[in-house]
Amino acid sequence: MWIKPNTEHGSAWYLRPFFWNQRRKYGDVLDAALLWARSPKLFMGVACLYGMIDRRSSPISPALRSLLTVRVSQINHCSFCVDINSATLVKRGASLEKVSALAAWRQSALFDEKERDALDYAEAITWSDREVDADLVERLRRHFNDDEIVELTGLIAFQNMSSKFNSALNVPPQGFCQLPEPSTGDDSGKKSG
Repeated sequence: MWIKPNTEHGSAWYLRPFFWNQRRKYGDVLDAALLWARSPKLFMGVACLYGMIDRRSSPISPALRSLLTVRVSQINHCSFCVDINSATLVKRGASLEKVSALAAWRQSALFDEKERDALDYAEAITWSDREVDADLVERLRRHFNDDEIVELTGLIAFQNMSSKFNSALNVPPQGFCQLPEPSTGDDSGKKSG
């Protein structure tokens, strides 16, 4: 990592419940959380926002949320995020084969139409040379109502922020999900020009 993370005990006392929860959920405190802990108020804001995006009552299924977070993380070259989000995706029911095929989802028969449209939307938001056009929004509306599209957009925007933060600060993977090397296709959905 480019910046030394805080230690758990060197962090603000009010962050300790978050660390306890991470240890319970993942078996360890996340390196990324210890970096965010260098700015405790920012950490709290990010943690609260994530809690609202990944809540049980979200209208977007947990598996689809995780599928999108992995894809955005791949695009942003965040190995930490790909690792942790892939592990979560597997826990939410995806096969390792599907997770491994995600970088080249356009060439895979493992993804249904709803997932394909949501992945296309995630890529359009994430890549700077893509845009969300009327056709894409109409395809989304076959599967999602307007409130759900807002939820999707918030999730994708949050994952872009998170994965760019972790990638910029060189947060390494913590070994949550051991996947074979992904097939080629990181740029498979990118339109030229």
